[in-house]
Amino acid sequence: MAKAASSLTFSTSLPKLCRPFSISITQPPQVSLNSKKLSCSISSAFKISRRTVTTTKASSMASSGITTVDQNNRKVVEVCVTEEELAVSLAKYTADLSDKFAKERGSFTVVVSGGSLIKSLRKLVEAPYVDSIDWSKWHVFWVDERVVPKDHPDSNYKLAFDGFLSKVPIPSGNVYAINDALSAEGAADDYETCLKHLVHTGVINKSSVSGFPKFDLMLVGMGPDGHVASLFPGHPLLKENQKWVTHITDSPKPPPGRITFTFPVINSSSYIALVVCGAGKASVVQTALGKSQNSDVFPVQMVSPEGELKWFLDKDAASKL
Repeated sequence: MAKAASSLTFSTSLPKLCRPFSISITQPPQVSLNSKKLSCSISSAFKISRRTVTTTKASSMASSGITTVDQNNRKVVEVCVTEEELAVSLAKYTADLSDKFAKERGSFTVVVSGGSLIKSLRKLVEAPYVDSIDWSKWHVFWVDERVVPKDHPDSNYKLAFDGFLSKVPIPSGNVYAINDALSAEGAADDYETCLKHLVHTGVINKSSVSGFPKFDLMLVGMGPDGHVASLFPGHPLLKENQKWVTHITDSPKPPPGRITFTFPVINSSSYIALVVCGAGKASVVQTALGKSQNSDVFPVQMVSPEGELKWFLDKDAASKL
């Protein structure tokens, strides 16, 4: 098994583009396998977006249990009793898609967010996935990033590196971090230039529908206010429909300077996994997926990929449905 990284080496293999960071592996990760079979369940009375919903057994990409499917909107909801069970299901879902795209197109483009999402990916660095996934095919991007040094506590890169990237043998040139030496505007422009280069070279697909980059899988979380990426409620960036990557300097959540993918890019994805845990997010989940008197439209409700949207919820996040 390849070994994982504890140190970073700056690479200039892609000058002026979003520079990848070399990941050298010094020690294999300690892994453990919980042999207890975990299951997820969901009420058959579940309804999504007040549309007609059919309840069916989980697809082959879910570890177990029952999902609820909105066939009109290609929307799937899976509720797990605990966050631990959710992490198990999310790992299998991600690993299955990794295998699918690696075989179909020779690469797997994955976009991650910050927050608690990285913790929920922890099962991927354990057996059987740490050994069975072809990590050489992965290309990793960020749906948003704080414009801070990469060793700063607020950095999404640092969060992902410490909790995930340092524990798997993804090639150093396949991890695309922002250039944090630039301003927020400069970093956004630089990252968009990087994406355009990778679309041109075929690493990232291009949507035949929208013309925007089409990532294979986006793994994203949701804030208690319903924000996704760095697209916040009521902010003008929600309406941005020309840029691939834009910047924000007045984020309502610190730090104020960030870059973020726009909704046209997010919604061109083949698959999006929305991972939401905790009772503090239950009201927004209720508004987005259930019957609610709340007339507000949250950014998370604007997530509508060309492919499949799958919500991964723990029972606390789903408690008001």
